[in-house]
Amino acid sequence: MDVDQPSILVIDDEARSVEALERILEEDFDVKTATSIAEAEKILETEYVQIILCDQCMPDMTGVEFLKVARTKWPDLVRIIISGYTEAEDIIRGVNEAGIYQYVTKPWQPESLLLTLKNAAGLYDLQRNNELLAIELKMSSDRAESVMHTRRKELKESYSYDDGIIRSDSSPMNEICSKLAQLAPYDVFVLITGESGTGKELAARSLHYNSLRWNKPFVVENCGALPDELLESEMFGHKRGAFTGAVEDHVGLFERANGGTIFLDEIGEVSPAFQVKLLRVLQEGEIRPVGSSKTRKVDIRVIAATNKDLENEVRLGNFRQDLYYRLAGVTILLPPLRDRSEDVLPIAQILFERARASLQKNVGEFTAETSDCLTKYHWPGNVRELMNEIQHMVVMAPEKQDLTADLLSPRILRAAPPDDDGVLEAFASLDGTLKDRIEALEARIIKETLIRHKWNKSQAARELGLSRVGLRSKLERYSLDKIESFTHSERKAKQDG
Repeated sequence: MDVDQPSILVIDDEARSVEALERILEEDFDVKTATSIAEAEKILETEYVQIILCDQCMPDMTGVEFLKVARTKWPDLVRIIISGYTEAEDIIRGVNEAGIYQYVTKPWQPESLLLTLKNAAGLYDLQRNNELLAIELKMSSDRAESVMHTRRKELKESYSYDDGIIRSDSSPMNEICSKLAQLAPYDVFVLITGESGTGKELAARSLHYNSLRWNKPFVVENCGALPDELLESEMFGHKRGAFTGAVEDHVGLFERANGGTIFLDEIGEVSPAFQVKLLRVLQEGEIRPVGSSKTRKVDIRVIAATNKDLENEVRLGNFRQDLYYRLAGVTILLPPLRDRSEDVLPIAQILFERARASLQKNVGEFTAETSDCLTKYHWPGNVRELMNEIQHMVVMAPEKQDLTADLLSPRILRAAPPDDDGVLEAFASLDGTLKDRIEALEARIIKETLIRHKWNKSQAARELGLSRVGLRSKLERYSLDKIESFTHSERKAKQDG
């Protein structure tokens, strides 16, 4: 057993299911198995376990019933259920009675299951660290308060407008950041719009940490991630006995954020029924937990975000007009990365440094050819897609080598980065005859292939089914030999320098 591996107990009365799960998990976890509740309890009483993965359909009792018992006896364990169905009422009951971290539906996918369990192991470590922090706080409350204040100040500084939102000197974001700076001190509703991955939460955090509420909580809720029943309970809280499975009072996010800021992401996804409840809270400044007859005043700033066109959703009748005008006190539109190409390299450089540090890999910098490819690509997934691409390149790059263009994904190479003379641009237009368009496509394919083979013409010709003479002729025809010459000059300068 690897002592560094998280320990997991798999419980299922079907031997084949246990064997399948053990095969999937044994490389990353110290796996213990049980085919009955009695066997599982014996293991938990005698061995160290961090995570329980239990099937819902067990002969002695259901998985939720057993995890409810486990929550009482071994409260630190992270509890996960595997079930063939997930009714909302069952989820609520499992969350409240058994403190279940996650429902895994059948048939489960190995990659998804592994990711869920690794996150559960991280949660277990976080809980233990929080316990140690709680002890530290009790031992030295004054010192802890000082540390907390210092860390909050550091967090505030990290979201200053010069460093928190990465951009170039000529970026379209400069005007937006100036507007955010003007809005930050004032408790007005702000609606942030833009495509997924454009940095809406980062903008919201910048508003919070540059406001007078910067030393109070900043709470995030993804409104599109939960059904109405859970969303209402999560945001407004509930009283014990409010519904089946509500065995204790629950404080909602609005109350937790009191004095600070709540960020409602994907606000365009909430149902019309929930929109009515949310509007009342925003208008009255008070919440009423589910199952309670009393309201509670809350003092919070609300920032919302969406990737939908809410004005159009209002016209279609999908979103309440009065709620829209309440949320959209000021609207901020964040441009997609394709409209701020000058920001790609500054953002890529920051993401590269973070990836290199987190992966602990000693690699060089971007080559000029790589930078050209990154700048030319349109990034439909915005910053998230750029982050994934940078991580991929760092993982695949040889130690102590620069990040060359052949490490890029094919879709990015096909973007055909421009050369200094704009040689390929003449071939890239969609106008012209069929022959012109075919030549444009041929030029792109040849260049992509050469980049992947680091401009090795023999390998590129072999892949393309051309002779070296034939390839050389096409390089001259499309002026790709000029790009080749520039690339070789860059590499030689690197070597000489």
